[in-house]
Amino acid sequence: MQDNEMKEKQAEQEAAEAKAAEQETAEAAEAEKAEDAKNAEEAAEPEVDPKDAKIEELQNRLLRLQADFENFRRRTNIEKEQLSTFVTANVVGKFLKVLDNFERAEASVEKGDNVDAVVDGMKKIRRQFEDAFKDLKVEEIEAQNVKFDPNIHEAVMRGHNPELDDEIVDMVFEKGYKLGDKVIRHSKVRVNTNE
Repeated sequence: MQDNEMKEKQAEQEAAEAKAAEQETAEAAEAEKAEDAKNAEEAAEPEVDPKDAKIEELQNRLLRLQADFENFRRRTNIEKEQLSTFVTANVVGKFLKVLDNFERAEASVEKGDNVDAVVDGMKKIRRQFEDAFKDLKVEEIEAQNVKFDPNIHEAVMRGHNPELDDEIVDMVFEKGYKLGDKVIRHSKVRVNTNE
């Protein structure tokens, strides 16, 4: 009987070992399947090339720079418009006083007041214009009896005067003005020619 028990225990042990071996084999097969699946996934997802990553990064930076530049350009345009409006308002403000005095002079002429007072008023208005130009740094271009310069003068006709040298301006038809080095309006002149 002991032999039978021993045989039964041995058979149970062998069965348990067989079952454990079978389970190990199943686990190994499952692990191998999981490894194969992982390898298949890795094969399906290509590795990211460092050059591709750098290209993507540079493209993103370029897009951000373009957006920043567009915002900068928009802000600059708005600031230019505001500055232009401010400058125009400043210039108009200087000439409004002159306009007011012109209106007073017109009213005075209509009343038939003293002509000398009107002439005196016109001289004062002219001085106001000159002062406004001075404030704005606008200068008259010197033209009478100077050598003709096409950069600042516009010759509208030729004259003949033996007392003056050639290419000398002998008559100014319309005064020219400049702001710094920028010519606002060329002087319209007659240029002397002795030929």
